[in-house]
Amino acid sequence: MDQRYVGKGVLVTGAGSGIGRAVAERIAAEGGKVAVVDVVADNAEATAAAIGGDAVALACDVSDFAQVEAAVATATAAFGQIDVLFNVAGIGGFDHSHEIDPARFEKIVAVNLTGSFHMCRAVLPQMVERGTGSIVNTASTAGVMGQPWSAAYCASKGGVIQLTKALATEYDPPLCINAVAPGGVETPLYGQFIPPDRADWNRLKKMSRDNIPPAPPEKLANAFAFLGSDEASYMTGSIVVVDGGISC
Repeated sequence: MDQRYVGKGVLVTGAGSGIGRAVAERIAAEGGKVAVVDVVADNAEATAAAIGGDAVALACDVSDFAQVEAAVATATAAFGQIDVLFNVAGIGGFDHSHEIDPARFEKIVAVNLTGSFHMCRAVLPQMVERGTGSIVNTASTAGVMGQPWSAAYCASKGGVIQLTKALATEYDPPLCINAVAPGGVETPLYGQFIPPDRADWNRLKKMSRDNIPPAPPEKLANAFAFLGSDEASYMTGSIVVVDGGISC
């Protein structure tokens, strides 16, 4: 395996499970020093223990900027600096849009979109001072195409795409800001997307391809690891779709 992250301080949110854990494990395998961030402390600690080495487990709700600042400060103190940020933390699910609790809508946006901004806001000052760094956000095919019963999720992921592009136009390489847009992935989050009562399954079939199964998280970790590495130093503002062809 390549050793693209030797000596680099890396922070991964949502690293207690799913794509985040796969990314944390991949970066550690490539020599990175990983801050494992998750809202569930036990999950963060489990991932950090599995990685071993320099891994640091940090409990943090990314929708709370005070917690984000504290987590970034701790990771920076441990590693000297944060070279790469992977924003993977996310939540979602299906709801009829005319029935969803407004608080649920706001929470999905707060974690997926505002949480990604909070992390960017917290790490950018040191990256700007150095003139280098990499941020990889997590969008979704739901951010580039409509999906029924997903107004909050689609809005949040569409926002992540525009956040990524906006930041990329503000900061120049070698400070690079990109995003991965996954399709279906075998994660705990994927299992939360259960069509609501009275849902017309035909609407969902229009937005998917039945012959494409959800991917294992490791398939996505490949794309994240590339975008965060020096090999992608001429890429910024890119939205890399990794969905097995669902959005074709």
